[in-house]
Amino acid sequence: MGQIIVSMYLSLDGVMEEPAWTAPYFNEEVAKFQSDLLFESEALLLGRVTYQGFAAAWPSMTDEEGFADKMNSMPKFVASTTLEKTEWNANLIKGNIVEEISKLKEQPGRNLLIYGSSDLTQTLMQHDLIDEYHFMVNPVIVGSGKRLFKDQSNTKALKLIETRTTNSGVVILSYQPEKKE
Repeated sequence: MGQIIVSMYLSLDGVMEEPAWTAPYFNEEVAKFQSDLLFESEALLLGRVTYQGFAAAWPSMTDEEGFADKMNSMPKFVASTTLEKTEWNANLIKGNIVEEISKLKEQPGRNLLIYGSSDLTQTLMQHDLIDEYHFMVNPVIVGSGKRLFKDQSNTKALKLIETRTTNSGVVILSYQPEKKE
């Protein structure tokens, strides 16, 4: 299915949980970046918590740009060891999540896009399954909350492939893992 791409909002101090603090900095530039990522992807890959939040909110959303239609119509893969069933055009990945996502990644097609889903992202990082990271770093220090890199047990070298600075102060940092030799 191409690449696994992570898109995540972060505060300056690395917090990614409950990103209501992003609202003052969300603008047309950030929206276009997110829209481009979504439309370049074939499916969403989500953890249980993110899936449940999205599935509760997105089905009733509409917009003129087609973002909501794309979110609602595209296939979704949900990695969970506890969820029993899914709706909202979603397929459940249970069992050995790393093995199942590795198989999914080998299938032909376009990108799998991960929004949020910190636990899933950490698991896939540990197994070198992520091909690209897009961090939207917001100009705010949150102080407490879940951090993406809290329990990283081994160093991951990343190569910066692009930076963008928006007029709201959000810096979009795009990385790929360094190739192992």
